[in-house]
Amino acid sequence: MLGWFKNWNKDNPTDIYGPAILVGTVGVAVAVAAVLVTVGQPAATKSLQTGPRGTGMSVPEFVSEVESPDPTIEAYFSQEPIPPASEDALAGDLYENVQVLGGVTDANFTRLMNAMTQWVAPEQGCAYCHANANEGNYADDELYTKVVSRRMIQMTQNINEFWAGHVNANEEVGVNCYTCHRGQNVPSEIWFKLTPLGDTMEGWGAVQNRVTPVSQFTSLPSDALEKYLLDGEMIGVHNYESHVDEGPEEEGVRSWQDAERTYSLMNYVSNSLGVNCVFCHNSRAFNDGAQVTPQWATESLGIQMVLEMNQDYLVPLEETYPENRLGPLHGDAPKAACKTCHKGYQQPLQGMNVIADWPELATTSGDYVYDSE
Repeated sequence: MLGWFKNWNKDNPTDIYGPAILVGTVGVAVAVAAVLVTVGQPAATKSLQTGPRGTGMSVPEFVSEVESPDPTIEAYFSQEPIPPASEDALAGDLYENVQVLGGVTDANFTRLMNAMTQWVAPEQGCAYCHANANEGNYADDELYTKVVSRRMIQMTQNINEFWAGHVNANEEVGVNCYTCHRGQNVPSEIWFKLTPLGDTMEGWGAVQNRVTPVSQFTSLPSDALEKYLLDGEMIGVHNYESHVDEGPEEEGVRSWQDAERTYSLMNYVSNSLGVNCVFCHNSRAFNDGAQVTPQWATESLGIQMVLEMNQDYLVPLEETYPENRLGPLHGDAPKAACKTCHKGYQQPLQGMNVIADWPELATTSGDYVYDSE
């Protein structure tokens, strides 16, 4: 009985593997489709329009990445302001050595100090800035942290009042201490001077070809932030024409070294905001200022804002900091750049309004506007 069956199968071979593979493949595809319908498409994308429609100026982004919440938002502390009354005492009249916020009512002054503690030193509390807080003495400037904090309040007020074109480009967002600190004494993504990168080279070879955080771990120059966000040098690339009769020693002439440094800065900006080049530029005309996106203007303002922050507020504090807060190579003061606020997102804290509850940080004039509604 079995002999003839084996002989028949031998004489009449049948491909059972092909159909099995086909059925299995279809089954897997059906299963995957069912999962995607049930839980959603993990690789779904949406397009961010960066320029005029019909020009190809849009950026496809993974929804899973764009809509992933910034984990630091959950820890943000805020409290609505207390509308002042005419009889309310002012902080400058009640407390000693209030140099910046003296015109704030006592209730709002206390409210802001408590918030700053949550934003910057949630573990240390008031004693992080006030050496004798446990004895009830908050007036002394014994700790460097208090001196720095006072200047940072002034910097925050200046940003909100004079750089609204950058921080409020789309809607009111503003900045406060948490924008940079995120509950840490020292903000992440600060930077120091790192060049030269070795003792065996001088000149151009001493600023690149070694991966560093400042160069975004590439071989591009590591002095781009220093040159453009501290020294204020002109950002630009070399001439697009060949054999041009000009030299880098001439004013306004950009060399190929300047081009590489520019690419280093642009790479840093892209990583800081979690975007690519066409977020600000038209890919067919990178050098044409008439074809850039609106974001280009916002970013240009941001570069000038950071330059002012470093030159007028951060670098002058160098002598105030203790040695352990200074740069490891040059002993320079910590400085800010795009990523210090943005942390990899197009807008810091994904566009959350952090100034609405804090009119005290919105202006340098002392005319605080409280919404009583």
